[in-house]
Amino acid sequence: MRWIDRVMRRLLGRHAQPLHAKLIGLSRVTEWLKAHSPVSRLDRYLIGKFLGTYFFSIILIISIAVVFDINENIDKFLTRNATMKEIFFDYYLNFIPYYSNLFSQLFVFISVIFFTTKLAENSEIIAMMSTGVSFPRLVRPYLISAAIIAVLSFLLGSYVIPRGNVKRVKFENTYKRRNVPTYTANVQLEVDTGVIAYISRYENQFKTGYDFTLDKFVNKQLVSRLQAMSIQYDSLSAEPYHWIINNYQIRDLQGRREVITKGTRIDSIIQMEPQDFLITKGQQETLTSPELATYIERQKQRGFANIKEFEVEYWKRGASAFATFILTIIGVSISARKRKNGMGIALGIGLGLILAYIMFQTISSTFAINANMHPALASWLPNIVYAFIAYYFYKKAPR
Repeated sequence: MRWIDRVMRRLLGRHAQPLHAKLIGLSRVTEWLKAHSPVSRLDRYLIGKFLGTYFFSIILIISIAVVFDINENIDKFLTRNATMKEIFFDYYLNFIPYYSNLFSQLFVFISVIFFTTKLAENSEIIAMMSTGVSFPRLVRPYLISAAIIAVLSFLLGSYVIPRGNVKRVKFENTYKRRNVPTYTANVQLEVDTGVIAYISRYENQFKTGYDFTLDKFVNKQLVSRLQAMSIQYDSLSAEPYHWIINNYQIRDLQGRREVITKGTRIDSIIQMEPQDFLITKGQQETLTSPELATYIERQKQRGFANIKEFEVEYWKRGASAFATFILTIIGVSISARKRKNGMGIALGIGLGLILAYIMFQTISSTFAINANMHPALASWLPNIVYAFIAYYFYKKAPR
């Protein structure tokens, strides 16, 4: 340290002493933080292994998925005249983060089993426990890594990825499926308090609905009824909810008296838009979580029934993020034991469990959409069941 002092004095002169004191103070703070840090060297080692394997598995598997997707859909892209810009920037640039986040639990599970089994094979876990590290203490860095992945997955899935899904879903509906709904029938919804709108048939190509009625109720009594041959949404208007009503008749019921008004055209503001009743496939994936909550609440108030997929998507985002903790505990519990057969048994059990989890999740979502199961219960039921499985494997883990 003396030679450092001499060099600093020669270089800095009278400023050397204060600067040297600051450096000593900073080094003491750094040493204190290292000594009192809640994350030890062991934690940093396991967290690095976990996250490194996790991101590597994402890159590997998604790269294979992209190659297979290109091979499967290249004919559709070429015959339907999709441009290179749309294919790479609108589709695949949003395809990668969407499916990476969708199968995040699978990547977590595979990563935990893969690197933990390697540690067990190299007797590293035995060495850790022989120094007094208990299994709950060993699980702590796994849970820290799981928390990082869960928060990242939730934020991406709830706020970032839905923005990119707008282009991806539009591309898929245009060039892959070509099943974008262009019409709907028998639409009925509440557009305001006590105001019920009905459209017999709506054609999105012309933004026009036919056989339109608008009923107004006060204290459950009908006070006004508007009937029109057609109603057209004015997409060029700067004002939202602007509709043009053609060939209409209005009946105002005033006690026993009825006043009838007829006309050929009237401009009106009606609190509904085509996307409220013309739902495209995957539309729920294009909304952020706050937008989903607002959309679900508004559609419920209007009495619109076709919102199960939106409710399932809303609850599934939180459930999928939380599943990271459950699957991490299962993964480390079944792969921490050193076995003669190496990774084979642990990987086989793990893949069986994760595939069963994905199937369970799909079946419960289907029940929520097509049956009367509550979307929140359907989304969280796989986590509830697998929490007991995680507890069982945790208790059976090596001590």
